[in-house]
Amino acid sequence: MYLTRFRLNTARLGARRLLSSPQMLHAGVLSSFADLPPAGEGTPRVLWRIDRNSKAETYLYIVGPDKPDLTHLVEQAGWPETGRWQTYDYAPFLSRLAAGDRWAFRLTANPVHTARRTDDEPTKITAHVGLRHQLGWLLKRQDSAGFKVLEKPAERQLIPGQDRYELIVHDRRQLAFKKSGQRQPVTLVTVTYDGRLEITDPDALRRTLSLGLGKAKAYGCGLMTLAEA
Repeated sequence: MYLTRFRLNTARLGARRLLSSPQMLHAGVLSSFADLPPAGEGTPRVLWRIDRNSKAETYLYIVGPDKPDLTHLVEQAGWPETGRWQTYDYAPFLSRLAAGDRWAFRLTANPVHTARRTDDEPTKITAHVGLRHQLGWLLKRQDSAGFKVLEKPAERQLIPGQDRYELIVHDRRQLAFKKSGQRQPVTLVTVTYDGRLEITDPDALRRTLSLGLGKAKAYGCGLMTLAEA
């Protein structure tokens, strides 16, 4: 597994076009690999995420089973003369994860649930739009994903009982774009989670970091990364 970081030049039209279309960016990411692994349950896949740290700093992160070649993205949306990307061997880091370790994390996800208005209607996948439900979406998945979000000491909770976790939700976006061959646009609600976690099951967390969490992985969701807390 490899982790890659690439800075986009948001002053360029090509970068702005890519950032406005998750489908175009997905295609650009996949074309970075000469040979894609066959899709299958439990098979490492290509995950990607956009981090908007500021107007001047927008990064593309990619995790995949092989090293990517981002030359085309540098030419289209970077700095052709000086632009580079950094790729790191992810396997040594993943192998060192241990139960009890604490890390800061970031995850962009598509928090959804199934719902229906009446008993006669089929269930429909619906986005969580409220902050409480978006937080709950991640907390419900933490055990199976191999971690637990750390809780704040009582004296640091702004609203006791409601502000329990070292976790914030930000950069909430509603995306709408058309897929080729479809008349109706695809709509997605995405949010970014920043927080602190403790590893409870290293193998499960390695799967989460390699396979992603939640739906809409083709459109920039599901990639979780860790950093020193």
